[in-house]
Amino acid sequence: MATTLYDMSVPTFLQTARAVSGFLQKAATHCQQTGTDPDDFATARLYPDMAQFWFQIECVDNFSVWGLEAMRTGAFTPPPLVGPAPYAALQDRIAQTVTRLQAYTPAEVNDWSGRPLDLDLVHISPRPMPLTSETFLLSFLLPNFHFHAVTAYDILRTRGVPIGKRDYEGQLRTRPD
Repeated sequence: MATTLYDMSVPTFLQTARAVSGFLQKAATHCQQTGTDPDDFATARLYPDMAQFWFQIECVDNFSVWGLEAMRTGAFTPPPLVGPAPYAALQDRIAQTVTRLQAYTPAEVNDWSGRPLDLDLVHISPRPMPLTSETFLLSFLLPNFHFHAVTAYDILRTRGVPIGKRDYEGQLRTRPD
């Protein structure tokens, strides 16, 4: 059986977005237990020239939900960045990401297969890059989505939150019997 555009995108985004939600909850619990403020995570970063935690969480949403919208419309136009937000707002954003991802149907997403999309990123290329939904997903969305999800994980881990690889992997999708 062939793998569909839906199979490659929505369940993959959901697995990781749910994992992000889970490790955000573990971080909140850790803060309660240690008497620390989870809002301090919002501006944390791994290295001085890297983006802050809030940015990583916004990008998990932007490279999943807004990436799917780009496949639907033919243009990648995520909303403007919100900026530093309270920790609870970041948790809410990921919860909304999961809800929006769950709303996509296989028929809807698969209908976008092969659809042209011109990716306009002036910091990468002086002219739009001609892609299809599949090449956009595989060469742009998934690498960026996972980069930002793992960077959010890494920021929490370096701040002492007791999370591990299984927390990042989330619920694995197994073969139906």
